Amino acid sequence: MADPTLDATDHEILALLREDARRTLSDIAGRVTLSTAAVKRRIDRLEEAGVIRGYTVQVDHAKLGWAVEAFIELRFLGTSGVDEIIQTTTRMPEAQAVFTIAGDPDALVWLRVRDMAHLQRTIDEIRRSHRVTSTKTLIALDSWQRSRR
Repeated sequence: MADPTLDATDHEILALLREDARRTLSDIAGRVTLSTAAVKRRIDRLEEAGVIRGYTVQVDHAKLGWAVEAFIELRFLGTSGVDEIIQTTTRMPEAQAVFTIAGDPDALVWLRVRDMAHLQRTIDEIRRSHRVTSTKTLIALDSWQRSRR
């Protein structure tokens, strides 16, 4: 994919879509003072270039019964490769994201679980990996994300 040169209008369109991906082309056009067709062309170009990788919905996980968020620092045997580190948790439905890190720890895993007992079972499952040498768990009390309204 080409590396697009983004101007201020492209950034404004992206900000509007991050705020509400269901926003209509005409609404965006009115806010950035372009025609609907021009906005469509810009969005198509941003999608083609891979700047816009998709559209999603924000779910209230607590209402689905997965109210607890935690982060686990993982340390692995020195012979573990990055692929092994990532594969340790990606098969788990509780794992929301895995970040490999330069330095100590080796990885940070973002988990979402139903309750503390579920968190304990999940941590135990991770610890059973023969490559994990230690863990440290941090429980989130609240969160904020730039992409949220």
